[in-house]
Amino acid sequence: MKTQLPPLRALHVFDVFGRHQSVATTARALGVTPGAVSQQLKILEEHLGTALVLKEGRRAALTPFAMQYHRDIAQGFDALRQAQQVFERQNSDIDLTLSGLPTLLLKWLNPKIHRFQAETGTVALRLDATHAEPDPKLLGQMFRLTYGAAAEHFSHRRALFTDHCFPVCAPEFLQQNPQANSASALSEMPWIDIDWGPAYDTVPRLGDWLAAQGSAPSRHKPVSVHSLSSLALEAAIAGQGIALAQASFVALDLELGRLVRLSDQVLPMPEPYYICWGQTTLDHPKARSFLNWLLAEVERPHA
Repeated sequence: MKTQLPPLRALHVFDVFGRHQSVATTARALGVTPGAVSQQLKILEEHLGTALVLKEGRRAALTPFAMQYHRDIAQGFDALRQAQQVFERQNSDIDLTLSGLPTLLLKWLNPKIHRFQAETGTVALRLDATHAEPDPKLLGQMFRLTYGAAAEHFSHRRALFTDHCFPVCAPEFLQQNPQANSASALSEMPWIDIDWGPAYDTVPRLGDWLAAQGSAPSRHKPVSVHSLSSLALEAAIAGQGIALAQASFVALDLELGRLVRLSDQVLPMPEPYYICWGQTTLDHPKARSFLNWLLAEVERPHA
């Protein structure tokens, strides 16, 4: 096998094909003809000296070797895309990018960000809501708001706060189910579950809160399971059932009367939320201003 790198164009086509598993879809994504896609895949196969694509009827699929090869190649192209995004942000009109867990940005940061703008003047912000953690080496003019052990990937981080949880529901739901005010009855109520995925398996769920109160676990399946806490809260607002809410996410909905709290008993989150940044982030005055503001903000009463 040759030791030099294959043609970059062929690798790029292979990367896109591996993501779509379709010649036609790859061609549309790249703006070329299906024949051009097939040609580049053939060039790569000849360079590697092995088949990469199997034909299964009219469908094309990667061989087992090609699947592993694609996973490795895809990491390189993902890094290139991230580097390009960082470059574009640094050369755009955006002063600062805030990457964060979706509900943390939506429910906790967004309602208070106007105070930062009022204190510091106009700062052009970009908010990227994503569960995917950015490459620590590519943070640049970016902060990352995340939870728990995920912060350990970043060389610079500060704990912001440790949240706590309690059950909530819509006022209309409580009117129809007044027994929901009793912790012992909650296990019999329709409930809305939240599951952030295996990377966040320490995030409490309603069953954990019930166990902490000495209540029996629910004998019923959840009416729905949401990967975003904000979606679960919206389902509760719509009257679908009980949800376990984090205090920082539900404050505005409680204030507006869209949700009501069902118990004074709380279950602490096992890990804090963090703000993380890169090696050069604080070289920028506006980034330093934001960090100082946010750290002061979390010290405010009811922040």
